[in-house]
Amino acid sequence: MAKEKETKSMANTVIGSSIVVDGEITGEEPLTILGTVKGRIATAQSVVVEAGATVEADVEGQTVTLSGKLTGNVTAREKLELRPESKMVGNAKAPRIVFADGATFKGNVDMDV
Repeated sequence: MAKEKETKSMANTVIGSSIVVDGEITGEEPLTILGTVKGRIATAQSVVVEAGATVEADVEGQTVTLSGKLTGNVTAREKLELRPESKMVGNAKAPRIVFADGATFKGNVDMDV
């Protein structure tokens, strides 16, 4: 039973680089995006948008890490991180926000959560 719980907690959903999702993604597991997502993303854990990925969606997660392109509003319950190659257009809401040198951001920031 303990091993079953351990396996479940280590699960990670990956949207591959050639995949395009148009709709709503919800879940309890971490999510890594290499491809394209349009719509809405809400997960109880982390959302990672890798370099080369494109997201046109509102995103909610425990932590959100952006290396690719995101157009939409982001709500992170712990932390939002924009890495050097990232591009974001939309509003950011999180108690901690990290903008790396080279990240591009256009929108409003709300850290009062």
